[in-house]
Amino acid sequence: MKKEAILHIPMSEYAYALDEDRVVFRIRTGKDDISSCTLYYGDRACRNNPVDFHSVEMKKVAYSTLFDWYEVEFKSIYNRICYYFQLVDNEGECILFYGDSFEKDRSINRSEYFQLPFNHRADRLQIPSWAKDAVVYNIFPDSFATGKGFISLNETSASYNGYSIKGLRGGTIKGIRENLDYIEALGFNTIYLNPIFVAGEYHKYDTIDYFHIDPVFGSDEEFKVLVDDIHQRGMRIIIDGVFNHSGWHFFAFEDVKQKGRESKYWSWFHHLEDPVVVPDTWEEYPKYECFGYERMMPKLATDDPLVQEYFINVGKYWTEKFDIDGWRLDVASEICDLFWINFRREIKSVKRDCLLIGEVWESAGHWLDGKIFDSTMNYDFRRHLLRYFALENINTEEFNSRVTNMLMRYRKQALLSQLNLLDSHDVSRFLSLCGGNERKMELAVVFLMTFPGMPCVFYGDELGVMGEEEREYRKAMPWESVRGNLFYLYKELISLRNRESALRSGSFRVEGISKEGVYIYSRRTEESVISVIINRTGFTYYRKVGNIILQQGYNEGRLEPYGYVIKKGEI
Repeated sequence: MKKEAILHIPMSEYAYALDEDRVVFRIRTGKDDISSCTLYYGDRACRNNPVDFHSVEMKKVAYSTLFDWYEVEFKSIYNRICYYFQLVDNEGECILFYGDSFEKDRSINRSEYFQLPFNHRADRLQIPSWAKDAVVYNIFPDSFATGKGFISLNETSASYNGYSIKGLRGGTIKGIRENLDYIEALGFNTIYLNPIFVAGEYHKYDTIDYFHIDPVFGSDEEFKVLVDDIHQRGMRIIIDGVFNHSGWHFFAFEDVKQKGRESKYWSWFHHLEDPVVVPDTWEEYPKYECFGYERMMPKLATDDPLVQEYFINVGKYWTEKFDIDGWRLDVASEICDLFWINFRREIKSVKRDCLLIGEVWESAGHWLDGKIFDSTMNYDFRRHLLRYFALENINTEEFNSRVTNMLMRYRKQALLSQLNLLDSHDVSRFLSLCGGNERKMELAVVFLMTFPGMPCVFYGDELGVMGEEEREYRKAMPWESVRGNLFYLYKELISLRNRESALRSGSFRVEGISKEGVYIYSRRTEESVISVIINRTGFTYYRKVGNIILQQGYNEGRLEPYGYVIKKGEI
């Protein structure tokens, strides 16, 4: 038995409660090493000694090139659970695994077993129920629309409290509202806006005033009308919260520049030197902590109680007064946990089902234990699909290993609320990295819309927007573009996802792979199964498929290169 491959972590994504009754247990083993895996569990407060154990068989639910994962989900009659695993390998060796030790026999001492001490309601990951059904359209406000079906492409400017603010392409809040029909007709039910508060630059990540809409975009009143219109359509809206840093014209930073250590806001920022000197050019490194080394974005000391109070009030203001439905939280991984714990508590007290999404580019388990965020931006999803579909520099076995890692690294609730994306305002357009090859892009879009989590589409992807540099991938929405294959594919896939509960809340199971590039998987609930075949090869794949819902390149048992099939039922 490959004991070195065996892994179980109590009170983590390997052992957790879904609700008052249902619990999930997982264990990792060596690839193809185990013939059976059984979980034994009992009441850790049992009056009998030794403890009375019950058994339940675990099933292999995922695999990679190195490991297998076994899992069981069941209703437990106990709130306090002690447990162990019985593993049998292909040679017939049987061992018990508990307390991070391999044993031949049970222990009489119940404290030696793995423990789920108590199924506390407050410790469970409780995510707004609407998240798993969300299909998100991400709008970069400056670049989207000035009015219905058009954007002016005019630079805009205004003065705010003596500071110059600007826009680059003419996008407005009014323009977003006048194009809600377009967004809704595509099937999206959630809109995520990049920053809209008063800020100097066109991107609005250098905030000046957190309590007002930027005048180049519109007014607070226009934003309230937008939110109300979105809600009347049964849709939801998520806005950007930039609390890691402010802009250099934020009132508190202006005060420390003027007064130095005498400023009552001195403690609001990191590593200030008196006097506070802002570099004249971007090439110079500032002598105060910033977002990156961007002189216009001084880093806030979010561990400071007054900073916490101020920005929690910002969050409550927009959530309560404007009834927004969620926050996407910028540079979330660089803000202290205590700030987020307090932010979550206060926002949820105002609106229980307000969704909190952290911008975390790496594995985000630390922030998804139920105490901080409901979701994070899944940039790993983009990275893996880029390697597999666009660049084609990993094979299907390696891709599946990466998919498995995404499936197994979080609790199920968090998996279904991950914000999965191909593009955002921070990265080159996926279609550009496909070399403009729409067939590759289509395969990635199929996977996006059929994978667990919230699919998020950056404005214009449906119209084939391309661009590798910042000014290009944030270019104006091409309203005049002909609606091509990508547009209708997005529309059909979103409609399918909205119809089929298996694609929103079902489990993910790999049904077959070939190293060359055929990937077959299913999404399944107890009532329904949706199966998908993706042929990312230069060869025809032969397989008879019936009950087809959507396909590209399939005809009478032949699936052409870069084709796909989505069907109802088992594959």
